[in-house]
Amino acid sequence: MNHYERKAYEDLMEWKWELFSKTSLFKKFSKKAQTKINGIIPEKVHQVMTDGIQQMVKMTLFGSDLTTKKSELAYASLQEKDELVREKLTIYRRTATVEGAGTGAGGIFLGIADFPLLLSIKIKYLFEVAAIYGFDTKDYSERLFILHVFQLAFSDDRKKRETFHTLDNWNEKKHEITEMDWRTFQQEYRDYIDLVKLLQLIPGFGAIVGAYANYNLLDQLGTTAIHAYHLRLFKESPLDYVEE
Repeated sequence: MNHYERKAYEDLMEWKWELFSKTSLFKKFSKKAQTKINGIIPEKVHQVMTDGIQQMVKMTLFGSDLTTKKSELAYASLQEKDELVREKLTIYRRTATVEGAGTGAGGIFLGIADFPLLLSIKIKYLFEVAAIYGFDTKDYSERLFILHVFQLAFSDDRKKRETFHTLDNWNEKKHEITEMDWRTFQQEYRDYIDLVKLLQLIPGFGAIVGAYANYNLLDQLGTTAIHAYHLRLFKESPLDYVEE
């Protein structure tokens, strides 16, 4: 394990520690409020939203697979792969920021349009990340891994820890998972971004909120993706990543 890999491993352990540290009172209050709101929403509405997001994500998964090029970094170092992942993040973050500012400036209707656009940007970025780290996105299990990385990035603390456990034991868990729990997937994602996206709908204020929110949401996704794939690489390549 070279110096860069050792530092990456230490960062991974620190990130894991933060993930399993106590949930703040504010987060607990926010989750309770979201749960109460979700309880008021009719079941038919939940089902429509679940079906809509499921179809939206599946369409994005198919489209991303068609446009993602196979990585030529099979024998590159972890540092080289990470650098490319961060370069891709800069590009996708810039795209999301511009998109958020544009839709936010357009008021309610364009603000609503931001939801599927931002979702597709995030999924496409994760496909790029998977390819860079050497995983075949045509493999169904790899697409499920991508969706779990997404869920790890945009869920409450309890669900994050549960999802982390799944990713930490992916070689065993992937044989048990045949389909995503779409109801949980869409509800966790909505709960995570609802407040900031509601602010984005405010005319005259939405452009600033949209740009700032999308920038930070992509940043969150990028950090989570790097750590998730580091977790997997350190576990699956013991001969390459063994502490001296």
